[in-house]
Amino acid sequence: MSYDRYTKLKIDWAAEGVLRVTLSEPRRLNAVDMDGHRELAGIWRDIDADDAVRAVVVRGEGEAFSAGGDLSMIEEMMRDHATRLRVFTEARDLVYNVLNCAKPVVSAIQGPAVGAGLAVALLADISVAGRSARIIDGHTRLGVAAGDHAAIIWPLLCGMAKAKYHLLLCEPVNGEQAERMGLVSLCVDDDQVHERALDIAVRLAAGSAEAIRLTKYSLNNWLRMAGPTFDASLAMEFLGFDGPDVAEGTRALREKRPPSF
Repeated sequence: MSYDRYTKLKIDWAAEGVLRVTLSEPRRLNAVDMDGHRELAGIWRDIDADDAVRAVVVRGEGEAFSAGGDLSMIEEMMRDHATRLRVFTEARDLVYNVLNCAKPVVSAIQGPAVGAGLAVALLADISVAGRSARIIDGHTRLGVAAGDHAAIIWPLLCGMAKAKYHLLLCEPVNGEQAERMGLVSLCVDDDQVHERALDIAVRLAAGSAEAIRLTKYSLNNWLRMAGPTFDASLAMEFLGFDGPDVAEGTRALREKRPPSF
């Protein structure tokens, strides 16, 4: 399997059987633009088909996991229906492709984790967060419904009360809080995030591939049952990109001020 066509993701072998996927836009805290969003949605099919891969580590380059969707991409979605439809399809595929990828995925969450990057971080089979990681679902602050991964995974991980608190208010969660809530698997010191995630991936790669993959498949049926809820939330999110609030939300982000809806 060749991964040469990926330009926004760095792909390398971190250890025998362990493929490392790095979100790579360090000058913008690994924000995801149009090309990055497409690649992040599609790479899981290639990984699933690659017999050499026994486990995956996904991380961000530098001090951040991902700052979320690039504002220029959001503004293009607001202007153009065809773009909105394409990104909607990619957002749906991103979630289902991670869930349906047979290979176990470990995320290494350091710094901010927002948007499409956060979707991968929390949908990973095992998530390792640094103590000062900053996990935030910023949809309602932008002026759209919390789509992406939120409805399919947050209530299952941390319960409905916590999910509503953090998703409705866009309240950030650090690594220690996330571990206490059950939002991530482990919290470690910031300088140990990548090493610990890789160690876990190496252990997974050394295990029974069939047993691990079938266990993952079985457990992810809990998420598949929530598929209609996720589909509805994603549709409601994208409905908002044609509304008035997202314009103010985007302006506020550019101007680094609270939105006035």
